[in-house]
Amino acid sequence: MEFNDYQKAANRTLFGTETVLTNLGLGLASETGQITYMMKQYSFEGAQLDKTALTHEIGDALWYLSQIAEWADIDFEAAAQENLAALNQRYPDNKTN
Repeated sequence: MEFNDYQKAANRTLFGTETVLTNLGLGLASETGQITYMMKQYSFEGAQLDKTALTHEIGDALWYLSQIAEWADIDFEAAAQENLAALNQRYPDNKTN
């Protein structure tokens, strides 16, 4: 699946309100907090890594990111490509592609 296809498909579940950006920002913070907590449990508390739960939380974070991009009229695919180009420039000896 292409990033832009995901962005458009995910948008059908976004319910627009006057506070949509606040909702998206807080939702993203919540999801990254859950991911971070799972990492903490694994790294410092000896918990097993639950890949199913982690995959779910990453998907939730991806949804929020895609909808922030949609709200701002930012092409999600272009953002991903721009990020890879910046990483390739920053780390020329460790190409990401």
